Amino acid sequence: MTQTPTCTLILGGARSGKSRHAEALTLEAARARGQVPAYLATFRPWGAPGDDPEMDERVRLHRERRGRDWITEEVPVDLDAALRTHDAVPVLVDCLTLWLTNLILDEMDVGARVGLLVRALEDRSAPVVLVANEVGLGLVPETPLGRRFRDEAGVLNQRVAAICDRVLFVAAGLPLTLKGG
Repeated sequence: MTQTPTCTLILGGARSGKSRHAEALTLEAARARGQVPAYLATFRPWGAPGDDPEMDERVRLHRERRGRDWITEEVPVDLDAALRTHDAVPVLVDCLTLWLTNLILDEMDVGARVGLLVRALEDRSAPVVLVANEVGLGLVPETPLGRRFRDEAGVLNQRVAAICDRVLFVAAGLPLTLKGG
């Protein structure tokens, strides 16, 4: 029997299937331990309810797909604390890219927050699966904020990948192993 990886990072583009794959891996780890997994959702709506119907639909689809098999917590910023709170159960973080967006827009110290996240991941006793977008494969962003975001996302993904024992890239719903087994 193979051991469940302690930390898995799943990268991919928009609508690549990365969240669906992450959900399956997290549920598998939770069932193997006889536990209910935690889902840490980092999305924070900007504006009034209904201002962004496309994003509202994405959130609805994620919730519908998960059903009631999860403990769900919305964590737009304090991800390290939430990981420590749910240390004993398998956790899915969806997604690091939206978390980074929140940090940048709140003008927080991204480097310090990433450091706290990395320490929380290193200290975990139960498996964690993290989802992040790979944003560095496209065009160079036109604005300084866009370029900063792309660069910060690249650094974040590298820092998390360095401590994870498994890293996957999902394209067209197919997971490709970049690190680990």
